[in-house]
Amino acid sequence: MHAFSFMLEDNLWRLHEELSDGSYRPGPYRSFYIYEPKKRKISAAPFRDRVVHHALCRVIQPLFERKFIYDSYANRTGKGTHAALDRAHSFVKRYPYVLKADILKFFPSVDHAILLQTLGKTIRCQPTMALCQQIIHSGKDILSDEYPMQWFPGDTLLTPLERVRGLPIGNLTSQFWANVLLNELDHFVKENVRAPGYVRYVDDFLLFGQEKAALWQLHQQIADYLAGLRLTLHPRKCHVMPTSQGVPFLGFRLFPTHRRLLGDSLRRARQRLRWQRQAMANGELPPEALRRSLASWIGHAQHGDTYYLRYLLLSKVTWRIGQPINQPAATDDATIPYF
Repeated sequence: MHAFSFMLEDNLWRLHEELSDGSYRPGPYRSFYIYEPKKRKISAAPFRDRVVHHALCRVIQPLFERKFIYDSYANRTGKGTHAALDRAHSFVKRYPYVLKADILKFFPSVDHAILLQTLGKTIRCQPTMALCQQIIHSGKDILSDEYPMQWFPGDTLLTPLERVRGLPIGNLTSQFWANVLLNELDHFVKENVRAPGYVRYVDDFLLFGQEKAALWQLHQQIADYLAGLRLTLHPRKCHVMPTSQGVPFLGFRLFPTHRRLLGDSLRRARQRLRWQRQAMANGELPPEALRRSLASWIGHAQHGDTYYLRYLLLSKVTWRIGQPINQPAATDDATIPYF
């Protein structure tokens, strides 16, 4: 990033020329793993490629935004996690049952030919489509070791090996194209299935209804439709449940009368709090960085009924700067109060 910014004007002009004459080629990815909330392989494109990704999305996103349904909430202006929680909670209060589902290994499973065909329904500019194809194909095989081999109706034994798949987790374009591809599912659910209560956040979605049996029938219809996109519902993460028992969604459990943080979310918050306390005591974490981190988590937790939980978790913590936490407290220890 610093090298690109040092000669920003020259680098931007060079990118402009490469994009204009068709000589632009994406660079190699740098991959690493994160382990919270689960193990995932993140692939970061070179900074100059990320500039192209942002520029491309600014141009094509308005073309697709008008086609997206209201209840798609990921990576969209004015939407996001908390808006999705509010919408889902409104449905929890109205319906007795919910089908909770997500897609098995979504990003490793995205079929390039199907994605490009979907993009081509809206993008008519051939140079723009060529750029999309370059970026999409630059991520092939990055997640191949995470793809569980799947066969679909009409496949031969070798079909899964012959098709190119996978979108790198970490690209802005990957997040946007996930919405483009799953917008096909959204319209199927709203227009063919005609489900009134539906919320989707990336590949995690909720479908509300009045009867268990009817929701299981919808589950099969959705599974059959996704097979046409060469995608599969997760066999262990699809459930029909009473909303009165609480619906787990985006880190919360939604009940008709209230919301709670999920146990895993609370466990990660406690682990992060212990690490931050130790890092601050070692002089590795500045107080202002800690304030920003805590404010961010508190802002998220406030979307549930968590006041007493936040009080118990944070009110009695003393933060020491540059002093081991197993030593007696000094009179000038720093305390960062929130309650």
